[in-house]
Amino acid sequence: MSSDRMARYAPLLLRVLLGSLFLAHLYWKFAMLPGGLPRWWAGFATNGYPAFVPWYVFSAELAGALLLIPGIGTRWVSLYALPMMLGATQFWAVRKGFYFTGAGAELPLVWSCLLVLQAMLGDGPYRLRGGNGA
Repeated sequence: MSSDRMARYAPLLLRVLLGSLFLAHLYWKFAMLPGGLPRWWAGFATNGYPAFVPWYVFSAELAGALLLIPGIGTRWVSLYALPMMLGATQFWAVRKGFYFTGAGAELPLVWSCLLVLQAMLGDGPYRLRGGNGA
């Protein structure tokens, strides 16, 4: 397979990766976090965030988990989730620094860059529904 032909699968691979990460985060909130979703939700108030923030974060993660893998509104979903990841980057940078080994901002920053790339690349092949470009 030529490199040009392989490159056209990059958006597909990226959206499956991102969607899987969103699924993993939702699973963690519901099944692994002691106290579950209510504890995660309460953490926003504890850290001084307005009441709309957990609603937005949860909706962005849910949209990423449900819509990116099948390729529904890929660009819009990526752009919708981007402020959440930039906020997570800022949150962890202030509290723990940059490096992932110290629970820092490194991973959410990489995730933010991947969302920008997905928005730039679009759906790619094998999307369930088009409409925002391949």
